[in-house]
Amino acid sequence: MEVLEDVQSSKEGITDEEAQVRLERDGKNKLESEKPPGALKIFISQFSDLLVIVLLIASVISMFVGELESSIVILVVVTINSILGTVQTLKAQKSLDSLKKLSTPYTRVLRNGVVKEIKSDELVVGDVCLVEAGDVISADGRVIDSFSLQVNESSLTGEAESVEKHNQQILEENCPIGDQKNMVFSSSLVTYGRGKIVITSTGMDTEIGRIATLMNQTQEKRTPLQRNLDDFSKKLSFAIIAICIGVFGLSMLRGETLIDAFMFAVALAVAAIPEALASIVTIVLSISTQKMVKEHAIMKNINAVETLGCVSIICSDKTGTLTQNKMSVESVYINGELVHHDAIDPQNQDLRLLSLIGTLCSDATISGDQRIGDPTELALIDFARTFGMNETETREQFYRVKELPFDSVRKLMTTLNNVHGKKIMYVKGAPDELLKVCTKYYFQGKEELLSDEVISDIGRQNEEFAKKGERVLAFAYREFDEDELTMEDESDLVFTGLVSMIDPPREESAQAVADCYTAGIKPIMITGDHKVTAQAIATRIGIFKEGDISLEGRELEVMNDEELHEKIEKISVYARVAPEHKIRIVEAWQSRGHNVAMTGDGVNDAPALKQADIGIAMGITGTEVSKDAASMILTDDNFSTIVKAVVTGRNVYANIRNAIAYLLSGNFSGILSVLYCTLLALPLPFYPVHLLFINLVTDSLPAIAIGMENPNKYLLYEKPRAKNASILDKATIKQIGYEGLVIAIATMAGFYIGLETSNAMGTTFAFAVLCLSRLFHGFNCRSSKPIYKVGLFTNMYSIYAFLVGYLLLNGILFFTPLHSVFAVAAVSGMDILIINGLALIPSIIIQITKAIMNK
Repeated sequence: MEVLEDVQSSKEGITDEEAQVRLERDGKNKLESEKPPGALKIFISQFSDLLVIVLLIASVISMFVGELESSIVILVVVTINSILGTVQTLKAQKSLDSLKKLSTPYTRVLRNGVVKEIKSDELVVGDVCLVEAGDVISADGRVIDSFSLQVNESSLTGEAESVEKHNQQILEENCPIGDQKNMVFSSSLVTYGRGKIVITSTGMDTEIGRIATLMNQTQEKRTPLQRNLDDFSKKLSFAIIAICIGVFGLSMLRGETLIDAFMFAVALAVAAIPEALASIVTIVLSISTQKMVKEHAIMKNINAVETLGCVSIICSDKTGTLTQNKMSVESVYINGELVHHDAIDPQNQDLRLLSLIGTLCSDATISGDQRIGDPTELALIDFARTFGMNETETREQFYRVKELPFDSVRKLMTTLNNVHGKKIMYVKGAPDELLKVCTKYYFQGKEELLSDEVISDIGRQNEEFAKKGERVLAFAYREFDEDELTMEDESDLVFTGLVSMIDPPREESAQAVADCYTAGIKPIMITGDHKVTAQAIATRIGIFKEGDISLEGRELEVMNDEELHEKIEKISVYARVAPEHKIRIVEAWQSRGHNVAMTGDGVNDAPALKQADIGIAMGITGTEVSKDAASMILTDDNFSTIVKAVVTGRNVYANIRNAIAYLLSGNFSGILSVLYCTLLALPLPFYPVHLLFINLVTDSLPAIAIGMENPNKYLLYEKPRAKNASILDKATIKQIGYEGLVIAIATMAGFYIGLETSNAMGTTFAFAVLCLSRLFHGFNCRSSKPIYKVGLFTNMYSIYAFLVGYLLLNGILFFTPLHSVFAVAAVSGMDILIINGLALIPSIIIQITKAIMNK
């Protein structure tokens, strides 16, 4: 063959020495992905946030003016945040690297004329490979020999049907992949038969490699949370700078020294900036991603976790995601009656005969968890096992003498088996074609003449199966005396029955779809399967409802954008779609302001996965290219996992928003207190060291605890938020202002009480009340609901954060050596009672307000 000459090989393969030369010349047979950034680069990137930059500037200025303690505190907080972000990003990369090692590691080749197994990444151009059912093709190659070889190329073409392969020359130029019947491609699965191929391309030169190159050149989108926090950081930074400049000016007018006024302004900036926010976001996302791994979802980018929370459209593939990805016998038509799979009697001899034909007239095998063969034949094996029939033992007992393999022309498969000394021909195939070669039918243990009425009944039942999207096989037999078997012998058969099969929905799919509607999310099925089959499954699990539309790719092709936009809200099922159709569907929904999640497993899905707001790849059946293109990878290929991830995403956003509300309301109370005293020419209520302690202890610990709040039952009933929704909406800003004002009033009340004794006691009271009231406020900010609805002990981290802060504050107040360090006066037991009472009042008021609002 010319191809062997072109690649300088032969039917016996190449030598080990030649293979080594080519391996060194062309490199290993593996896909190159964009090299992820190293630990140092990831660490440096953590300092790019505007709030962090402002803090670093404040730290440098503090150092120059002699406030080394303040400078060190700021640097420690910022560095801890950056380390946390770096560690989590590296963990995510490690999870992905381990996932990529799940691919098939070995391939059988001819080297030196001898069959041997080698690692798939050591394949070279010119290698001759032996493939059979169950093998994954590891590189592109030309078919040399084909023995009923069929290959599933859905990872490249999206077509679920297996393609028959031959070794004939194809003269057509620029032939599409789907029509290259004499070629096999990397990542394809051999579903039937066996063959011999010569490798023509490896690694990045394969068809899958070319698409991988395009995907590596595509830039990742920033998530809604990243855009929100960037916008929030800019606005907050400018506001804080303006306030600090104002406070600095007022301090100077009051006669403060330049250094004192400046250092107080810097301390106020440090206290006002929620630098704990970066670490909170990182910790919340980190914990969420670890939880999601346990729930069978790996996030490539931790920031993408939150994006799941605003998903309003989920475009899901059918096979394997909503269904079990294995054919199963649904019903049997025999003796003129329909028997559903739930009503099958293992003792029924007529049904047993049908299962015997299905077992002997097939090549599929099941061994433990390994299932090798065509999905329909595997379903027949499962069916036979309900009768206690083992395919290996049965085939050994009634051994095969001859066979006529299935082909797409006659749509039949025939085997000749020795059954108790008799030769019997068993045939299975398409009902229409099989009925043409039948003259009798099997009825209650007897062979009857096949009348037009019976044929009509069989045809009617076949149509009923087809309407429900079920795949149907017909079965027949007859005794045969000859040793040879030809296609002409497929005649005068005895029709036995029909078996309908379907890829059944996963048990949890219907509930997951129902949860989607509850959560305000529209699930859409996009599949390469036929419309009837897709609509039947979609109806069973609740995606397709009365009044909905199902559309085929060719119908979508002739629609203009205006027509699509008019109908898109009603289209629940897209069938027989091409890759470009998937992108168009995603873009159509995005243009309407929706956040779209898209699932996929093939190379052909990669562009749509990139285009979607959240691309979700299948960890089991997915190709490396689809995993590289996706934001999330399902390790169980299960639709219900996506719904769980959406709830996690909503929880992440709610926790981050609540933590921000806590930080800003607390900081706002401090700023209000300072502004109040400055405007009324009162002594300043806090020293810089007070603000730094509040910032380090009462900011960070409760805020982190709020970020670790578990998902609650209310999240599923919330509607997805809009793409452009700000993390600080009007309601949240009002909440921050109201809560900050209440805390500030309590703080000033304490300040005035302390001032009756001395200025030092006034600042001590103000510091202690503000610190403790913010610790109590941590419980308020755990949820928009009052604490009695959420439960005080449902988040123990908030209890621990409060106790640590409370103990540290009391240590400062009661441990005399710390009084000078933290600039506090000695307090009595009565003073402590007053401080605790004042600090608790804001939380009581806020809880009463929440209870009224949530009636």
